[in-house]
Amino acid sequence: MATNDKLVEVLNDLIKINNDRITGYEKAKDETKDIDVDLQTIFGKMADESRKYKTELVAEVAKLGGEVADGQTTAGKIYQVWMNVKATFTGSDRQSALESCEFGEDAAQKAYRDALASDAEIDVDTRQLITSQKADLKSSHDTIKKLRDAHKAVNS
Repeated sequence: MATNDKLVEVLNDLIKINNDRITGYEKAKDETKDIDVDLQTIFGKMADESRKYKTELVAEVAKLGGEVADGQTTAGKIYQVWMNVKATFTGSDRQSALESCEFGEDAAQKAYRDALASDAEIDVDTRQLITSQKADLKSSHDTIKKLRDAHKAVNS
């Protein structure tokens, strides 16, 4: 059972980073100026993406007989970055919002890397799920980075 406990803990960390990501992108969407409709759409899509990932991860925890984490990451963990991201949106401009989102996406990538590198015994199907989510999140990261770089170039 200890093996399952370790894997449940790993999956719960990923659930928490997705909770943070949902909250962060919802806040970003709400705080983004009405003129930035493209960002509002992208932020909404990325929040929905994490809702889907969370649902998949919750199903895995349930299969293992574990208790699903509720809430967001706790202080002291690297994943707490999204809390800082959320705080930066009040009064932020487009560039700041994109930079903050990229910072949060970096934290999500780290969380998934850490999950895959953990000493928990991860079965093939669960490893594939985590790897697939990480790849999709990398695509989201790259989208944010491209938008940030394009905005920076236009305004330089």
